[in-house]
Amino acid sequence: MSQASVSGSVIKSYLIEPDGGVLVDVIVPESERGSKALEAESLPKVRLAKIDVEWVHVISEGWASPLKGFMRENEYLQSLHFNSLRMQNGTVVNMSLPIVLAIDDETKKNIGSSKDVGLVGPDGDLLAILRSVEIYKHNKEERIARTWGTTAPGLPYVEEFITPAGNWLIGGDLEVLKTIKYNDGLDHYRLSPQQLREEFDRRQADAVFAFQLRNPVHNGHALLMNDTRRRLLEMGYKNPILLLHPLGGFTKADDVPLDVRMKQHSKVLEDGVLDPETTIVSIFPSPMHYAGPTEVQWHAKARINAGANFYIVGRDPAGMGHPTEKRDLYDPDHGKKVLSMAPGLEKLNILPFRVAAYDTMAKKMAFFDPSRSKDFLFISGTKMRTYARTGENPPDGFMCPGGWEVLVKYYERLQAEEATPAAVSA
Repeated sequence: MSQASVSGSVIKSYLIEPDGGVLVDVIVPESERGSKALEAESLPKVRLAKIDVEWVHVISEGWASPLKGFMRENEYLQSLHFNSLRMQNGTVVNMSLPIVLAIDDETKKNIGSSKDVGLVGPDGDLLAILRSVEIYKHNKEERIARTWGTTAPGLPYVEEFITPAGNWLIGGDLEVLKTIKYNDGLDHYRLSPQQLREEFDRRQADAVFAFQLRNPVHNGHALLMNDTRRRLLEMGYKNPILLLHPLGGFTKADDVPLDVRMKQHSKVLEDGVLDPETTIVSIFPSPMHYAGPTEVQWHAKARINAGANFYIVGRDPAGMGHPTEKRDLYDPDHGKKVLSMAPGLEKLNILPFRVAAYDTMAKKMAFFDPSRSKDFLFISGTKMRTYARTGENPPDGFMCPGGWEVLVKYYERLQAEEATPAAVSA
């Protein structure tokens, strides 16, 4: 809990313990990298896809604490069937998504009886050693059904990464040879849980409220975040800090790409819609599953490890449209209900937010008033993308002008790129 230093000048914002009590860090110290790399060279190899590297990143920095590597079978079964892991001391931590590494028959054969394997990135670089490995069957149908609640075709993560994956899973403890970097101009935004906790300390935060997003920030989001800060101040907190935490791993094809979203988020701060003094913008490295109430638990749990003690949850978190029917895949209210009951999340304060929409009378984003529902316009993410794609401006007050300009330019560039191949082939 909050605690003043001996001098009284620095307030520690260790507001919430990481799951398991200790933040996992499996990145090899620099002094040992040479010898570990030589050892990794001599081991049987598993080649990682880009998505696997994203999960190595997540595990290595402690986002999934107390998990120290890819799940062995007992951890996988607990995650799949109970959405949690039981620690040796009997306590339960939330773990709603299986974090696993799939291999094919040939790789399994090459590993043979070896206890350790080297993990190789898509470009051939040695990234890590996986220790004391266990190989077990990858029952894809069961994994999909229990994670998504459906086996309908068209689930983005399933089609991209599970259906084509191998029939075996390999678990073990990770030793990561160096910090995962993407060299995409955004690495300075990728603060680890430890770095975030240190930043909360530096800012003398006495409350940290996290907002997970994978879309551009509009003024409705800003209204919710600013209102949350107001509520926390009313509760007696002196310096609540917002962790604006866009997801940076895999997203589906029609989502706005990360680099564009980060530019847009910067404009939101530049334009004063959110206060830079009380906001930290950082990238959450996890891939996106679009698994609704199951996945939102993972999003909340990871923010505990990053040091947030409040979590904002809205309508249909981590949801998507049903892939084959014209309806939402999940009940839009179930995410926040599940979070308030989920095993292992009891120490996290869940803040369900009120519905914001565009008030056509006030010409700004406002909290929805059911007594005059006809005055409100709901602008979904899909509708927002359609506006930007067609060059049509949203209503005044929907988004800061600088942020909107970033989106319009992105869609103009995208349309130009899509038109070019057609012009060449004509």
